[in-house]
Amino acid sequence: MAVTVKIPTQLRSVTGGESVASVEGATVSEVLDGLFRQFGELRERIADDQGGLRRFVNVYLSGEDIRFLDGVATRVPDGAELTILPAVAGG
Repeated sequence: MAVTVKIPTQLRSVTGGESVASVEGATVSEVLDGLFRQFGELRERIADDQGGLRRFVNVYLSGEDIRFLDGVATRVPDGAELTILPAVAGG
């Protein structure tokens, strides 16, 4: 069963306007890799040069921040929902 990935408005320009993607993967890292295969430009927007998440990108697994779980190694159960939220700054 696939994982549902919610894509925020500010990243939809690289997903062809898609707000949700269905991706296979057992860990957050595998799900993100699958997402990058679907939407190649998304990688440069949320991943750093070493392949990790950029500091300003928050990822939630069923509402839980993966930074407080096992990071990108967090196991993702079938049918789970992953949400990507880049931090927004302003003043």
